[in-house]
Amino acid sequence: MKSFSDSYKAAGVDVTAGYKAVELMKQHTARTMIPGVLSGLGGFGGLFEMDLSGMEHPVLVSGTDGVGTKLKLAFLLDKHDTVGIDCVAMCVNDVVCAGAKPLFFLDYIACGKNQPEKIASIVSGVAEGCVQAGCALIGGETAEMPGFYAADEYDLAGFTVGAVDKARILDQSRVQPGDVLVALPSSGVHSNGFSLVRKVFDVENKKNFYSEELGTTLWESLLTPTRIYVKQVLALMEQVKVKSVCHITGGGFYENIPRALPDGLSAKIEKKAVRTPPIFRLIQAEGNVPEKDMFNTYNMGVGMCCIVAKEEADRALEALKAQGEDAYVLGEVVESDEGVILW
Repeated sequence: MKSFSDSYKAAGVDVTAGYKAVELMKQHTARTMIPGVLSGLGGFGGLFEMDLSGMEHPVLVSGTDGVGTKLKLAFLLDKHDTVGIDCVAMCVNDVVCAGAKPLFFLDYIACGKNQPEKIASIVSGVAEGCVQAGCALIGGETAEMPGFYAADEYDLAGFTVGAVDKARILDQSRVQPGDVLVALPSSGVHSNGFSLVRKVFDVENKKNFYSEELGTTLWESLLTPTRIYVKQVLALMEQVKVKSVCHITGGGFYENIPRALPDGLSAKIEKKAVRTPPIFRLIQAEGNVPEKDMFNTYNMGVGMCCIVAKEEADRALEALKAQGEDAYVLGEVVESDEGVILW
């Protein structure tokens, strides 16, 4: 028997909507079931049995993040089935930077009003992200919070746990001068820097337009989900000695690339080598944003970088090509304390 409270419903919380949302979610979470999942939705905790065969010293690696103000675009377009991919991507792409394979994911949705179909649509994106990352969606939480969020708005966050053998943890101390950075292209802005995007394009006042250069409307281009690189990077690690990996998120090149380098070394990158999609040129021109700020805020077309020895660069590119990646050499590692040298 399911509970029901007239008083709670009068206060703005309909628990029956929550039950319906869970039922609608199940078809999506079922897509993510992988060996190790021991529980379905509805329990107090998600159960996952780890297969540690082949690992001498297993280490758990965790990551958490949200979607941020990119959600404003989802509200404006009333399109909610892709932001879940962003949420998963922000977490699993971080975890794989340590060389870990994501095992499972949990999400948290806080909303002003629980509209079951909308919640299920959000979760469908989360499930799709989990499928792309090869991990299971084993649980989550939906909180109806009237008076805290507007009725048609919500926030979305989540976290993942992965595992890696201690001997295979990626360690930036192995990076040396002469190593090269291999770029994995982004799908656009991904899920960072949207406070600036919204200001530049006056999103709050619904300034939308079709762009021939983008081949779609501005908002649809901006809502393109973050790419997930887990399977590609793990496959690369099986064929090439990857020394370090960095996920290019908020803070752009200047903040993220140095995190994959030891002290005293920097990444030397020729600007014309960066394959920058049109959306970034549009942001820069429309907002009169200095080039330095663009590279310090956005991924500029590079979602992830893998650092390998120069002699292994060609093998790395071929391995990534086999995974469907149009990867390319972005730059090289040099002795310097600047972190990133863009010239």
